Amino acid sequence: MENRDRLIIALDFSELNHVKRLVEQLGDRISYYKVGMELYYSVGNSVIDYLRELDKNIFLDLKLHDIPNTVANGLTALTRLGVSMLNVHATGGPTMLKAAAEAVKNEAAALAIPRPQLIAVTVLTSIHENDWAALGQERAIAEQVVRFASLAQEAGIDGVVASPQEAELIRKACGNEFLIVTPGVRPQGSALNDQSRVATPAGALNAGASHLVVGRPITAADNPRAAAENILDEMRTAYERN
Repeated sequence: MENRDRLIIALDFSELNHVKRLVEQLGDRISYYKVGMELYYSVGNSVIDYLRELDKNIFLDLKLHDIPNTVANGLTALTRLGVSMLNVHATGGPTMLKAAAEAVKNEAAALAIPRPQLIAVTVLTSIHENDWAALGQERAIAEQVVRFASLAQEAGIDGVVASPQEAELIRKACGNEFLIVTPGVRPQGSALNDQSRVATPAGALNAGASHLVVGRPITAADNPRAAAENILDEMRTAYERN
């Protein structure tokens, strides 16, 4: 897998013209984009159609979390969009996770289209230890993240969303084929913004991440293409060292 297929740019916008401007600036250097709640709820399927016309991979990041039947029906509908990756919350539990995996598999087979990869959100990268304790959690964040990853794998989920700081533990627990999609990636010297558990691109890859999600360090840069190239260079450096 090429680095440009492992780097996912978060389109944290609410207007399609902002998306188009950034995608045009990045050109063929970036092949994968994340469409989250803000953008999808603002412009709907128009952004999916636009990115698919350009043959881009799409991670539709809506974090479904509800009773098993509702999540399964929601994912059945989302599978029809032809995106590359979908996600749910691991806290929905094993029954919900199994229903989610089955729904995506069955709908893709029925439509004879490639099955979207399905990943489960573990613990949000914005949550720090104080927030975690306030939720009444006694188990350490890292321990709970690995537990969620194992539950997701047992349920037939392809991987998880987790911070770079837990990637190595997940890789050891779940093996080399399991996807680990890591937000909270910040190039050296970047602002943390609202992220708490972060790493550099090289650090995340060295820890076992399969995909890196990067937003503001690229989207808010004066020169987004140059910022993306710098991250791709750092990713290459990580592989050269290994």
